[in-house]
Parts: sequence; C-alpha cells; structure tokens
Amino acid sequence: MADWYSSIKMLHLLTVAVTTLMFVLRFFWLQTSSTMLQRRWVRIVPHLNDTLLLLSGILLVVITHFYPFSPQGAWLTEKLFGVIIYIALGFIALGRKPRAQKVRWIAFIVAAAALVLIYHLATTKMPLLGNV
Repeated sequence: MADWYSSIKMLHLLTVAVTTLMFVLRFFWLQTSSTMLQRRWVRIVPHLNDTLLLLSGILLVVITHFYPFSPQGAWLTEKLFGVIIYIALGFIALGRKPRAQKVRWIAFIVAAAALVLIYHLATTKMPLLGNV
C-alpha cells in the first residue's frame, strides 16, 4: 500500500488544483457573462474531477489510517466539515438559481477562505479546534 501512497497523493493534489482552478474560472465566467459556461466540458469536467478527488481522498484515508471522528483524525474531521462548507458555498456562488451579486461574491470569498482552511489542515494535520 505504501507504494500507492505517493501516486494517490499526487492525484489528490492534482484534483485539488483542478477543482480550485475550475471554481475560480467558473465564477469569473459567471461574473463576465461568458459563453464558456455553456460549453459541455465546463459542465462535465468539474464533476468528473470532484469524483476523482473524493475517491483519492477515501483511498488516502484507507492507506494512512487517519479516520475522521477519531482522536488522531481530528484535523481530518475539521477538513471534512470545511469541504462540506466549501461545497455549499460553491452552490450559492455558482448556482443557476438567481441570486444577488453581493450574495454570490460573499459566498465565493468565504468558499475561497474555506479552501485556504482546508489546505492548512491538510498540510499541518493540526486541528484548529483542538482535540474536542
């Protein structure tokens, strides 16, 4: 399993980068009323990438034995909640439902902050809330 760790971690990091890039790009295109949002690949690639991101994350959990909701996985629990918050805010920022620009911008900024928090938790493996 250790042989797989580096490859799966690299896949996970690549999908994180693609997710971040696509989130920022799609928000930019939404703000500029770009026709890029209508392209088929723009509607499909984020979902495929996020599926790979989730699967690689699950594989990393299995390989490393860092489990959320456990004392040694407290940082991972916080990261998981950060991901849920990011997803919810992403729906608000990018969703098809008509929303005020101010609401979309606030959701985008807070979602970006959630990504920074997720990155911090992943790199330090230190929970922010302590071992509650």
